[in-house]
Amino acid sequence: MRRFDAPLQVLAGWDEAWCIRCNHAASIAWVRALFRAVSRLGDGIFWYALMAGLAVVGGAAALPAVARMGATAVAGIALYKWLKSRTSRPRPYQVRAVIQPGADPLDQFSFPSGHTLHAVSFSILTVAYYPALAWLVAPFALLVAASRLVLGLHYPSDVLAGALIGTILALASLAVA
Repeated sequence: MRRFDAPLQVLAGWDEAWCIRCNHAASIAWVRALFRAVSRLGDGIFWYALMAGLAVVGGAAALPAVARMGATAVAGIALYKWLKSRTSRPRPYQVRAVIQPGADPLDQFSFPSGHTLHAVSFSILTVAYYPALAWLVAPFALLVAASRLVLGLHYPSDVLAGALIGTILALASLAVA
């Protein structure tokens, strides 16, 4: 047994247990419906509408924020697709029959959560340019992250990795002049 096998097995057990616990909430019809709707909006609809709204309301002054969001989205898509192809982690419901998918996934693999990555990066960028919108984007980003667990599409570690990557991408984007 290698040095890190035991701690990794403990983390994997924790990951699976929390996934099962969160997915159990999807057995409640209104909870499942809520998180399906949040997940669907988190597919991009919410963020595209936000960028369009910023451009309409803010005009040319909003273009730097919208352009930065778009560029970060492209980088995020490339990175998470690359990571998913390299890790090939199956989705929780593919591993454990007790986990029921509450929605159809957009792609085959679980790690990392692209929905969470984008929700976090867009939220950070939005708040950097428009702090008054934190009341809207922060709760929505949390709901998107939670939806991945409740719907049985991701493990907590997938969501945490997506949040970390989204944070790094947004902060790197802001650091570029």
